[in-house]
Amino acid sequence: MAELTSFGYRSGTSVLHALDVRFKLVFLIVFSIVCIHLDFLALGTLSLLVIYLFIPSRMPLKSIFKELRYFFIILLVVFVARVLTTDGVPALDIRVLVISRQGLYQGTLICWRLVVIVLFGVLFVATTRASEIKSAIEWFLKPIPFVAEKRVATMLSLIMRFLPVIVYQARETAEAQKARGVENRKNPIYRITKLAIPILRRMFENADKLIVAMEARCFCEMRTDPELSCNPKDWFMFLFVIAFCVLLLIINFYELDPFFHRFA
Repeated sequence: MAELTSFGYRSGTSVLHALDVRFKLVFLIVFSIVCIHLDFLALGTLSLLVIYLFIPSRMPLKSIFKELRYFFIILLVVFVARVLTTDGVPALDIRVLVISRQGLYQGTLICWRLVVIVLFGVLFVATTRASEIKSAIEWFLKPIPFVAEKRVATMLSLIMRFLPVIVYQARETAEAQKARGVENRKNPIYRITKLAIPILRRMFENADKLIVAMEARCFCEMRTDPELSCNPKDWFMFLFVIAFCVLLLIINFYELDPFFHRFA
């Protein structure tokens, strides 16, 4: 079932596939932290990098955006909330409805940041095996005292491994509800309830089945994980990422996008 969705590992020979998983995890965290501080011009530069990385991965963009449609609905809610709650110079004034330029600016910027972060996450999941993610998390947590690194790594790797299954089940449930005409109901709370409750129930049932299957096979945390090894290419990419992030922060600091800042 996991192969029927876009949120899963896809074999390939791209640069991201060849990178050490520890470096990829660090890159994901660094880009996410930097992204939330960027303005339009720097964020556009980072978006070009995301597009460039998607090209060799050959991921089905149409399928990805289709499966992220509920995320885009959340973004729309965030955008509308930001537009309606931010004061500033009115861009549209219709009696009780006042939309400011600052609200449009902030709403667009926040949603854009979230989209870039999510796309980085999709790239990470699509180019990294779940077993490698488990090994990397265990490697990072091992020096921390009083932390069961193997247990935490196993839990997170199971989440990564079954994320495509959850997405598939959500899509299957939505199609079943559509066949029953649920989406024709005008009450949005009723539609959300009829979609969310079956998904949660199936998730808990599958989790219970997984636990029973693992216990029946005498599963334990002391397993042989893939060996992690880095090479000069990983360190070169590390230096490139650091330099690229510094460049983004310099662009953002000097506010080289005066066109957009006129509306801020």
